[in-house]
Amino acid sequence: MIRRNFIKKTGQGVALSIVAPGILANSQFEGIQEKPTRIGIIGAENSHTAGFGKLFNIDKKFPGVEVKYVWGETDEFAKKAMEQGNIPTQVKDPREMLGKIDALIVDHRHAKYHLPAATPFVKVGIPTFVDKPFCYRAAEGKEFLQMARKAGTPVTSFSSIAQTAATFDIKNQLADFGKISQVVRSGRVDLDSEYGGVFFYGVHIVQPLMYMFGEDIERVKITRNGKYGNASLMFSSGLFATLVFKSLTYGWETFIETNEGLTELISRVEESDPPKNYVDMVEMFRTGKEPRSHQSILNCVSVLEALEKSAETEKWIDVEYLKID
Repeated sequence: MIRRNFIKKTGQGVALSIVAPGILANSQFEGIQEKPTRIGIIGAENSHTAGFGKLFNIDKKFPGVEVKYVWGETDEFAKKAMEQGNIPTQVKDPREMLGKIDALIVDHRHAKYHLPAATPFVKVGIPTFVDKPFCYRAAEGKEFLQMARKAGTPVTSFSSIAQTAATFDIKNQLADFGKISQVVRSGRVDLDSEYGGVFFYGVHIVQPLMYMFGEDIERVKITRNGKYGNASLMFSSGLFATLVFKSLTYGWETFIETNEGLTELISRVEESDPPKNYVDMVEMFRTGKEPRSHQSILNCVSVLEALEKSAETEKWIDVEYLKID
């Protein structure tokens, strides 16, 4: 409790001194005359699409960056996103955007549609952000990322819960705790979701865990209680993690067990405006700098795939990582 209170009380005072590079939001863009960046979005079923429109077109958080085109799974989805996000043009075929945009966002609810939609654009050099989760199968993801590397096209994908100032601050705090034997992380996951089961929200619970504690998860096991439940994860380091899949509330929390007892990890910093995940995405669109390694993207998919298999059998499943050449 003493440690937790100290973190809360000192958070605002130390925020600017510990924020990771690249997240001092608007100040880094104000007064800069950037070449206009025209964005196209594939997918409008998610509320995220209207959110991107609001961020770029209405709130104008990034001067010179605008969402110009949208393709929706249905006309209704597209028109709703256009209205709420002030997006001017609907296309009936995503390929109509080729030659008209400088960057692409792919935003389907089910990950199985992401990479086929992105491929024609990545092949011709359009920087692409794939919303969470990156893909539905690691083997497909490996092939796509190798293609992107060969084409020289920057691509990235991340959870908006993981790619935050808060997550990176918590990671920095871990060195102060000494030996950590167990981790408990909670978040909303529907194992029977029509949008890919554990993949749909599971990325929000798994990716921050891997950012904080490493990408060496060896085995996973899910115990079900209907479409919810929990998961056990074993790291090669010996660390043991328990994931609690919430059914009644929303939000994500992380606790660790040390010699001091069970402690909740709480960020000392407030998120920037605009948040780090958007800053990192726009920086990639403008500079080609990818904020996350291709291997890291693929590793998270491999863990989700193992969790999906365990959800079917409730047995221990080894994580099969694929190495990108």
